[in-house]
Amino acid sequence: MNAAGSLSAGRAVNPWVVAVVVAMAAFMEVLDTTIANVALPYIAGGLAVSSDQASWVITTYLVANAVSLTASSYLARALGRKRFYLICVLLFTFSSVMCGLAWDLNSLLVFRILQGLGGGGMVPLSQSILADSFPAEKRGQAFAVFGLAIVVAPVIGPTLGGILADNVGWEWCFLVNGPIGLLTLALIWLVLPSTTRVEAQSHQQQADLRFDLIGFLLVATLLGSLEVILDRGQEDDWFGSRFIIVSAAICVASLVLMVPWLVTRKNPIIDLRLLAQRQFASCFCVMLLAGAILLATTQFLPLLVQQNFGYTATWAGLVLSPGGLVTMMTVIVVGRLLTFVQPKYLIAIGASIVAAGMYGLTRLYADVDFAFFAWSRIVVGAGLPLILIPVLTASYAGVPADKTDQASALMNAARNVGGSIGISIGVNVLADRSQFHQNRLVESVTPSSPAYQETLQRMIDYFVAQGSALAQARGQAIQWIGEQVQQQASLLAYIDVFWTLMLLALAAVPLALILSNIKLGGAVAAE
Repeated sequence: MNAAGSLSAGRAVNPWVVAVVVAMAAFMEVLDTTIANVALPYIAGGLAVSSDQASWVITTYLVANAVSLTASSYLARALGRKRFYLICVLLFTFSSVMCGLAWDLNSLLVFRILQGLGGGGMVPLSQSILADSFPAEKRGQAFAVFGLAIVVAPVIGPTLGGILADNVGWEWCFLVNGPIGLLTLALIWLVLPSTTRVEAQSHQQQADLRFDLIGFLLVATLLGSLEVILDRGQEDDWFGSRFIIVSAAICVASLVLMVPWLVTRKNPIIDLRLLAQRQFASCFCVMLLAGAILLATTQFLPLLVQQNFGYTATWAGLVLSPGGLVTMMTVIVVGRLLTFVQPKYLIAIGASIVAAGMYGLTRLYADVDFAFFAWSRIVVGAGLPLILIPVLTASYAGVPADKTDQASALMNAARNVGGSIGISIGVNVLADRSQFHQNRLVESVTPSSPAYQETLQRMIDYFVAQGSALAQARGQAIQWIGEQVQQQASLLAYIDVFWTLMLLALAAVPLALILSNIKLGGAVAAE
């Protein structure tokens, strides 16, 4: 197989140039899954809306992204990869700029939907282009380049978002995509050939290509409603909310109808029959867990240091930066390791390293410094590429050449849904365990205890020394004790979140070990 000519029947293209270009596009899209998170308070303040309303900025993007992802395989085949890729990048770039120029919340949400629709096709297209551009023995190194996008972008997102929101304005979290998008658009136009392997199919194959509208509606409804439930569940009190109940009913109904429809179609919008292959199904499950770990670890550490340690959005992002640097170095190493080490062993090692990083965070206490968080993130950052890049490499082993777009769509759906599941699990653990720990701590804070009286008196003396009257100082002291109880409950709840994420990481180990051996430089070994 000529890697340089895999995308084109007409002219040779250096596959490493292709890899860099598609990685740039994927980087932009993945970056936008996290860059706005730390800027939500600024968005709420700038648009004069509540934080609950501002959180729809995240939800609308995820839902639109899921819907677009559903149709990406068909559109790539029908329009040709290059044409569809250019449309996606152009829509994403335009809507990103318009998000930065939005005049109210409603306009921002409309442009975020457009941004999600454009971004939904970019990452799966990037993956399938790489899979077809390189022979099997080079895919690991190719996906290492791609891994810089899907692993590093969520880490850089909060850092960049915090710096921009603190020093320039939340609008630049979106406007920054403008020049990068235009550059990427130009490079795609120049580098990717106009004729793709899919476009060169026979007339009969093209005639068989039909848009599965019913399948598309069922899959889009399932993913969209699931994203809404996971993202809004905690804020809307789960099944205490009629909105969540209706969303759940729609989600279940679409799932029940979707499975038999898709498995009986000749050309389904998403080929679930790939999940009948043990290798691909195992990779799909590992990717679910990897997505959960990747986004949840990126979400909760900045949140913790901002809420409990007084970090600014900039410093909250910088907590992740050392781990991001380690991730970039590890990506390079993983690309080389994949030429002689089975992916399943790398995934198991990576999941164990991430679990060790999460375990380190369970030693959290109120006086830890920046270095504690940075070193914990370094450990996690070293492990993540060992999961995400090998699982992508292993997932395409044994997949027919005409199914790479379908495989890419399913693997990206797994990553996106897994990320939402991981964040949802973490948010619920945080809320429930905060209440639990606060109830337990309050039980031990009794006014009649000598320890309480001693602490109360010391704080009264402190506030009196600061110039407060005795009665006022007593009220301030009682309030201070209450705040300490809440802070301690919050820290204990975050420790429970990190325990949960550690268990998710460990769950990936047995899933990795049941993967089939890949004939390095070839296909899946016979079982």
